[in-house]
Amino acid sequence: MSGAYESYVDSTDPPIRGFLHHPTNPNGNGLVLTHGAGANCRSSLLLTISEGFARSGFTVLRCDLPFRQARPFGLPHPAQAERDREGLKRAVETVRKQVSGKIFLGGHSYGGRQAFMLCAAEPDLVDGLLLLSYPLHPPRKPEQLRTQHFPELRTKSLFVHGARDPLGLIGEMSLALKMIPAKTSLLQREGTGHDLGFKGKAQDPQLAPLVLQRFHEFFEV
Repeated sequence: MSGAYESYVDSTDPPIRGFLHHPTNPNGNGLVLTHGAGANCRSSLLLTISEGFARSGFTVLRCDLPFRQARPFGLPHPAQAERDREGLKRAVETVRKQVSGKIFLGGHSYGGRQAFMLCAAEPDLVDGLLLLSYPLHPPRKPEQLRTQHFPELRTKSLFVHGARDPLGLIGEMSLALKMIPAKTSLLQREGTGHDLGFKGKAQDPQLAPLVLQRFHEFFEV
């Protein structure tokens, strides 16, 4: 990896497991990034985004949620969601010890939703959210909106979304974001779905640079 290096993190108290990306030229800011329901922190999407941010000067922790630490495969159970959010909070605390500047939190799909819900409950936890493919509703069930916490969010948030995402089309996302009192921005990726162009061995080389550019502009870091 150019311009940064990573080290493995494995702690049982607090329960944090993942990889810490150390920038060669740190800007003092940190990012915690986590995975979706069917993945883990080793996913190519998370790795690509983390490496891009680390090259840009961020200290990045890409971590496994507690449900994934408990078992290597399978989907999270709704009863475990609170524990997953607690895991993210502890991950933020870990990165806060590493940096002196701003702290950001984010994740893909389920991980992003847990980050959203955590910040809706604790508005001063981080300086901003990076939400990749927010799961607005279950596939092909647009009537089952997951927007209960939207009016409670006071954390500035950048949403990155595929135009073909079956868990929320761009029009649906744009309408839902109006429910959020915090400042938001929506980065649309044409031609991609919920995976944002990272499916199997496929990778979108343009995604990380585009996300970084919008992130720097939106959060002014």
